[in-house]
Amino acid sequence: MNEISRSPAFWRSFPIFEGFSKETIADVASIASYRKWNAGTVLFQRGDEGSYLIVVVSGRIKISLITPQGKELTLRHLEAGSIFGEMAILDGQPRSADATAMTGTEGYVISKRDFLEVLARNPQAYQAIIHYLCTKLRETTEQLETIALYDLDARVARFFLATLRNIHGSELPESANLQLSLSQAEIASIVGASRPKINRSILTLEEAGAIRRTDGIIFCHIGRLLGIAEPLDE
Repeated sequence: MNEISRSPAFWRSFPIFEGFSKETIADVASIASYRKWNAGTVLFQRGDEGSYLIVVVSGRIKISLITPQGKELTLRHLEAGSIFGEMAILDGQPRSADATAMTGTEGYVISKRDFLEVLARNPQAYQAIIHYLCTKLRETTEQLETIALYDLDARVARFFLATLRNIHGSELPESANLQLSLSQAEIASIVGASRPKINRSILTLEEAGAIRRTDGIIFCHIGRLLGIAEPLDE
């Protein structure tokens, strides 16, 4: 394990660990195993036993559901600083979705047995985990609300804002640059639309001055995005 992975700041950059004590962080670092996955690798599937969690250091992981008819619903894309697989460890239930590496990915694997032993030695860490899980539940509620109650332009604006908040936190600057690794088809699967409709919606946001695309970088005007994401009732 390199020196960065031994740093408390490294582990606290992952939301589930940010409220852990220095001693608990040291315990977590001691049980983590470094891994690499090639693009296309299926890390686990829905229904598998949940025997480990993963923290992502680089790359991108798709979390999705596939119906018996082969239709896929993308729940989210996870990049550096994300954690997944923790739910099955904490509730003892099987995996609730598929996880697939979309690019070459690096991360750390922590086994269920080792993690639960760390928590048993450091019971104060449960409060931090409760806070983390409540935050995840709120994010899921917001995602469902976005798909069910907002028109497509608002959904796309809310997608950009949610992505920016993952980078900058809840207090966004007046403007920010965003470099997305997602294709329009992948964005479409997240917000519940077709790729052509996503393309038209992005053009609408550009015409409104909410975003500007230049050489793969998306300049985001936060105020205008917020105005589209939360339209006033007419």
